[in-house]
Amino acid sequence: MNKLYVTRIASVMQIAPWQVEGCVALFDEGATIPFISRYRKERTGALDETQVAEVRHWYQLFTELEKRKQSILESIEEQGKLTDDLREAIARSVDPREVEDLYLPYRPKRRTRASVARELGLEPLADALAGMAVEDPAALARRYVKEGVADSEAALAGARDILAERVAETSRIRADLRDLYLRWGTVVSRLARGKEVDEKADKYRNWFDFSQRLDKIPSHRLLAILRGVSEEMLSVRIEVNPDHARERIERTVFGGKRRPSAACRSQWNLVLADAYKRLLHPSIENEALGIAKEKADIEAIRVFGENLRQLLLAAPIGQKRTLAIDPGFRTGCKVVCLDAQGNLLHNETIYPHPPVSEKFASMKKISSLVESYDIEVIAIGNGTAGRETEEFIKKIALPEGVRVYSVNEDGASVYSASDTAREEFPDYDVTVRGAVSIGRRLMDPLAELVKIDPKSIGVGQYQHDVDQNLLKETLDNTVEACVNSVGVNLNTASRHLLAYVSGIGPALAQNIVEYRRENGPFASREGLKKVKRLGDKAFEQCAGFLRIPGAKNPLDNSAVHPERYPLVEKMARDAGVTVPELMGDNPARSRIDITRYISDEVGRPTLEDLMAFLAKPGRDPREGVKVFEFSDEIRSIEDVRVGMVLPGIVSNITNFGAFVDLGIHDKGLIHVSQVSDRFVSSPSEVLKLNQQLYAKVISVDVPRRRIGLTLKGVEVKP
Repeated sequence: MNKLYVTRIASVMQIAPWQVEGCVALFDEGATIPFISRYRKERTGALDETQVAEVRHWYQLFTELEKRKQSILESIEEQGKLTDDLREAIARSVDPREVEDLYLPYRPKRRTRASVARELGLEPLADALAGMAVEDPAALARRYVKEGVADSEAALAGARDILAERVAETSRIRADLRDLYLRWGTVVSRLARGKEVDEKADKYRNWFDFSQRLDKIPSHRLLAILRGVSEEMLSVRIEVNPDHARERIERTVFGGKRRPSAACRSQWNLVLADAYKRLLHPSIENEALGIAKEKADIEAIRVFGENLRQLLLAAPIGQKRTLAIDPGFRTGCKVVCLDAQGNLLHNETIYPHPPVSEKFASMKKISSLVESYDIEVIAIGNGTAGRETEEFIKKIALPEGVRVYSVNEDGASVYSASDTAREEFPDYDVTVRGAVSIGRRLMDPLAELVKIDPKSIGVGQYQHDVDQNLLKETLDNTVEACVNSVGVNLNTASRHLLAYVSGIGPALAQNIVEYRRENGPFASREGLKKVKRLGDKAFEQCAGFLRIPGAKNPLDNSAVHPERYPLVEKMARDAGVTVPELMGDNPARSRIDITRYISDEVGRPTLEDLMAFLAKPGRDPREGVKVFEFSDEIRSIEDVRVGMVLPGIVSNITNFGAFVDLGIHDKGLIHVSQVSDRFVSSPSEVLKLNQQLYAKVISVDVPRRRIGLTLKGVEVKP
């Protein structure tokens, strides 16, 4: 990789160049982010998975930039205009916009006023004016009067068009103006013309007469305005001081040259005014908005990714026999019974709510199902009728030990109508599939949520407005990181979950499932090598993240990579114990001096990880599930009063605040200013997704369906 790019990545990330080079070399070897961050720490300086993912992002960006440079150089060379200085300027640039600025004068373009003037033979006149020594421009221009050029003024106008285009295509001028707009520009939004009586525009009322410095505007605010623009409800522009813009342009045009003659200066004044108003301002304004949106996209995607990570790593209830309910009023509640592995055993519908109101029959049916299938937990979706269904279930005399949980069902409807759901349950309708998904989410959120497009899970904002490629990259990295941090049971994982394991992917995941179906469960990690098309490289990448409970070799159920089995075995021999004795809570491990085992391939970071893996071989980093109950005082927003302290669950986190599920249709909002008594720049500094809390009501706006909450001064804890 080009040293310039390595230096740039290292500078941006504030890491050493050798760390970047180590990551890049591993990428080129086919290593994945989880594998690199866990098993190749010596080669990267122990960069974590987020840092490794960022290096890969920059690596891919600069790889594409290098391809673009080659294409540009070939284009300019074909035109016979490639100089050594231009080649060098393009080669040393690490900024895609700078590269495009350098290419702009040579880029094939549609007919412009300047190209028409050139066709009329007016370029020599423009060159003369560019020299700034012409004493009588009108007299000189008369030499160019001919067919198509009516008089000297028409000739001068054409020459000015050529000069205006040259000014607008000067890379230094564009860079100076871009800096001005980004540092000092003001975003101004207004209600779009003709939308004064459009009710759809009302949701953008906050932006009808709005302005804020571009470098100060929060990402969510800019994205909200741009959504209003895309829906043609708002107009937006960037304003800068035109005198400051003109000064920056003149600094380049007249810098280092003798002063132009008075007559020539009058022509240049017209050139600069036209270049700025007609060419530069519209172009740089769009670029500045684009750059600001890129930053807003990155921030929104970062928040989305963090929320997704917290949701995927939500506490699992584990392998429990589960009764799951997808609630409903008119259509009834779909009930399914699942075994401890999540297999569907039974389904039917009950009607405990109006308009049918078969409460007694429904109670009797639930009691019968709980007894027949030896149910351990009950999962209830938190959507429509969820609160009422939970209250109904809690009135039933359930066997001791049966717990009832409310489950976030965002995205369950997307899953139930997906190809994946149809493949799993071809003989059942969407309501049954949805109920199964709710039950499985309680058992293992991660294993179930990987089947759903992350954008449909409902833990982000403006996901349809941001850069879709970057969003997909971030969310895929997040899912991959979560799956591999938890580890996957090789003998029970679905192909959807296996597909996210380092080095596997959809095709190999399907092959693993088919092998398992034909040959039974894997007895060891080594058995993976018998799977069709799973070669040595794939085995290296995936083996450490797969678990086999009850395997003959206990290391097969740990995060210890097979390549380090000999090292662990040597440690055990040196300590005078067996490998199983070295694992878990064993004082023998504390007697091991890891510095004795440092080598060219294995350093202290890997050895420290080995000790941690051996200490807790089957550890699941996720916490346990907690039972939670909403307030009985409220059933709708009309019941909410200022001053109430209500229990809730954090359902979404943005930079401006956190949304809280209060057990009613309308969610409350804790603005970032109300999250803590101390200053916080983002709610994520204090709160986590699915966190249970108590919050005080500080405002209720029934017409707009808004509930304001605060955590300040609230001492009650769930």
